[in-house]
Amino acid sequence: MNILILGSGGREHALAWAALQNPKCDKLIVAPGNAGIAMIAECARLDILDGGAVAEFAGDNAIDMVIVGPEAPLAAGVADRLRDAGLLVFGPSAAAARLEASKSFTKEICDACNAPTAAYGHFTDAAAAKAYVQTQGAPIVIKADGLAAGKGVIIAETLAEAEAAIDDMFGGAFGGAGAEVVIEEFMTGEEASFFVLCDGTNALPIGTAQDHKRVGAGDTGPNTGGMGAYSPAPVLTDALAEQAMAQIVRPTLAEMVRRGTPYQGVLFVGLMISEKGPRLVEYNCRFGDPECQVLMLRLGAQALDLIHACTEERLDEIQVNWADDHAMTVVMAANGYPGDYAKGDVIEGLGTLPENSSTMMFHAGTEQSDGQILSAGGRVLNATARGATLQEARARAYALLEQVNWPGGFCRDDIGWRAL
Repeated sequence: MNILILGSGGREHALAWAALQNPKCDKLIVAPGNAGIAMIAECARLDILDGGAVAEFAGDNAIDMVIVGPEAPLAAGVADRLRDAGLLVFGPSAAAARLEASKSFTKEICDACNAPTAAYGHFTDAAAAKAYVQTQGAPIVIKADGLAAGKGVIIAETLAEAEAAIDDMFGGAFGGAGAEVVIEEFMTGEEASFFVLCDGTNALPIGTAQDHKRVGAGDTGPNTGGMGAYSPAPVLTDALAEQAMAQIVRPTLAEMVRRGTPYQGVLFVGLMISEKGPRLVEYNCRFGDPECQVLMLRLGAQALDLIHACTEERLDEIQVNWADDHAMTVVMAANGYPGDYAKGDVIEGLGTLPENSSTMMFHAGTEQSDGQILSAGGRVLNATARGATLQEARARAYALLEQVNWPGGFCRDDIGWRAL
């Protein structure tokens, strides 16, 4: 099978690595890829938001299946264009991807199917949003309605912070994503990430993880795209996972079918776990980054079999085989992230790192120039490891980072602290 993966981050490096573990993968191309991906697969310059260009490239390269990594191509309808071209596609239609592309749409779906989630208001002007905040009080959560690369969420501790966030969003701080705003009740509890494959009809849970969104140790500082993750998430027990499937996931999928927009791909279910049980925080229509890295390291070659079954609408014929293990990934980011940061730093020490089924350094924001690996983004490297225990996985992941020579980078030293 010839496979094309769209994307350039750590998530796509992990997907590429997992695909290559499976003998079913004959040829692998990643567009546009990064320096780490280029070491294991062919990379191609391609505008992944242009469905026509991607379809033409797939035809020219005898591609059988396309795995769409990030959310932007999905929201742009790339999966629709590829399906029209007769390709197997892992990723939802643009209509179904609204579950991530519009937070107010997700709330509408939750209302329709009675899925438990935070109380909310949806606003198109600042004055009405501020009036709502005054009636609700703080803490309160302010969200840009559209796609904001994982950064359009402000947890306001005071009314002043909430009003400032509203002004920022309607003022264009998140571009078009903030043209509409969703304001939510602040939910207390412990967050967990739940991943479910959906083929339009069937749903198959494929794993749990916990992310660390704040940039600083002890979950302090501004939100980021994610500074590390581990799997499984101890807080999301089998019983709670089944409760989430019964009360949130299956009703959502049924509502999407009822509307004529069945969901096909991975559904990333962000949950808040409390004494009330699981409640939906938000949906994403792709694998989380960096949660994908720990899931792929644990799943290995079977990840491709699961994805393939999903694209052929036969998830009811397949099962996930989990080892009794743990995995952790630690993000190394450029100094200054998630604010301004430098690019083009030389990163040394990567060539001698062990890369096997237990330890992998997945690249995120890297590029290659004159034989050197350079930083090319905010989140740059993902030190990822498996172990019989989470402590063992943690030790291996941080040992990888100790071998990297990059003065311009930093990482959190407490990934996994909740579970450990």
